[in-house]
Amino acid sequence: MRIAAITLAVLLLAACTDDSAREALGTLERDRIVLKATAGEILVDEPVPEGTMVAAGTLLVQLDDTRQQARVAYAKAELAQAKARQEELRNGARAEDIAAASARVAGARATVVEAEASYKRTKKMLQQKLTAPANLDTAVANRDAAEAALQSAHEELLRLTNGTRKEQLDQAAAAVQAAEAQLALELQQLADLSVVATRDAYLDSLPWHVGERVTMGSTVAVLLADAAPYARVYVPEPWRARLQVGDRRPVHVDGIAEPFTGTLRWISSEAAFTPYFALNASDRARLVYLAEFDLENGETLPTGVPAQVLLGDD
Repeated sequence: MRIAAITLAVLLLAACTDDSAREALGTLERDRIVLKATAGEILVDEPVPEGTMVAAGTLLVQLDDTRQQARVAYAKAELAQAKARQEELRNGARAEDIAAASARVAGARATVVEAEASYKRTKKMLQQKLTAPANLDTAVANRDAAEAALQSAHEELLRLTNGTRKEQLDQAAAAVQAAEAQLALELQQLADLSVVATRDAYLDSLPWHVGERVTMGSTVAVLLADAAPYARVYVPEPWRARLQVGDRRPVHVDGIAEPFTGTLRWISSEAAFTPYFALNASDRARLVYLAEFDLENGETLPTGVPAQVLLGDD
């Protein structure tokens, strides 16, 4: 009985491993490069038609940049103003300003001399009982005010002649850096309005038309990489544990007699169908795992053609 059971199991496994179970079916694909709009602007030009091979840097879509040009101009003006302010602080006060401050000091000193003389005369007259005490109070107040004005003028002259404080220079330098960063950001946003090919590729699709206002984040161009395609296939569950990244397998492409050699570059760790309950052996055999095989010498093959990867001959 035990020998009969083993024989029956072997026959069942042989029945499950038919020709279709040895193949992984799928299509030839290429890497898709999706280019998106960074702003909601009107599309003004599409210089390259769909279906064209383009080189990296080729302009594909041009969005209206009128508003962004204005933002760049404003940022440039802000930077120029920040640099001028920094240069002003570096140079310090002008000679004319220092001369004017010196003149104010001299004038305040003369006022102090006059106020002091007036105070002494008033004090002497009060001692001789020739004036009222209130006049002496006025003279004292005028003298003190003149001395205070002289001190203020002198401090202003020192401020001009001592130069700019380090803290002010640091603030000016930080303002220049902030303005430069803002200008760089505005220039980058301006450049992003010109959507260019990021690599040599085939221009597969231009979803928007000239004159339409695109939405921010929407796809404006789709590229297909110009390299050899890869076979995107579904591997039957019995073969999943036998395959490792780097394995080489024959790949048959519909319409071409000779097979190509494919190298497994990726295989999914999850089945394409996730059950809600535990599967028995028969159900598990129907699970498939998405995998990708790089093709050798297949640069001229078209995208989307059916392909089969031969997993084994046993």
